[in-house]
Amino acid sequence: MGDGGGTSSRGVVGRTFLSAREWYARELASRRRQSGLTLVELAKLCLYEQSYLHRLERGQRLGTVEAAAALDRVYGTGDLLVRLWHLARRETKDRLLPGIEPLEREAVSIQEYAVAAVPDLLQTRAYAREQLQTAHVGEERLAAEVSGRIDRQERLTGRDPLHYRALIDEAVLRRGARDPKTWAGQLEHLVEAAQRPGVCVQVVPFGSGPHPIRACLELVYFRDAPTVAYTQGSWSGHLTEDPEEVEPLRLAYDVLRDTALTPAESLAFLRALREEQAAPGPSQGPES
Repeated sequence: MGDGGGTSSRGVVGRTFLSAREWYARELASRRRQSGLTLVELAKLCLYEQSYLHRLERGQRLGTVEAAAALDRVYGTGDLLVRLWHLARRETKDRLLPGIEPLEREAVSIQEYAVAAVPDLLQTRAYAREQLQTAHVGEERLAAEVSGRIDRQERLTGRDPLHYRALIDEAVLRRGARDPKTWAGQLEHLVEAAQRPGVCVQVVPFGSGPHPIRACLELVYFRDAPTVAYTQGSWSGHLTEDPEEVEPLRLAYDVLRDTALTPAESLAFLRALREEQAAPGPSQGPES
């Protein structure tokens, strides 16, 4: 049976729906082609980085409404691009994403708050395996996910390492791991990582009191693009690059950082935990 020449949803032969974000990206690329401008020329006219504009046209970033308005002015399109931007934002605002790995590869700096487990970028292979086993996946998938998590840590030690700050809630360090050897190895790794250039580890002690960040948070900074925020719960994550959403999270992170132990105090805390873990008998960790 034919499709009758109409538009249909994805999966019907020959036809697909474009998302609002895809329409926005295509419109940006089309308007630039019609104008005859190169990306370099466009960047000079609208005062945005060439690489940033390229990502907008590829649909890799939604960008800001200010960027859409600037492009409207360059192309003389009234408020067309701004209206398309709002449609795309409304469509994707609550979209759940599986992870933030692609953005980590482009980042120059990451600030993270870990409330449930040691941050992915600081996990040992054994600890990562124990954490991922809680999802009850098959052995083949488990091995692949563990390897993928460890591979992401190349961003901390590779040729162009990013600057990384991790705020780790004391609850994570009190919880530890099921296997004492796994936890001993993880503590040793945290002590080592906290002394690397470009890596800052701070403990958020119980005594710091309540704060507004209720989930794991990652703030990802780029050289030529706006900051994005990624919040993650038990089963899903949410990514936003809307400044109205990112800025309150960034400010909340700064406030939380100010209540955390200093890097030197945090290193001493981790070393004390490591020593108590190695001592015979039950361990409750150092007093905070």
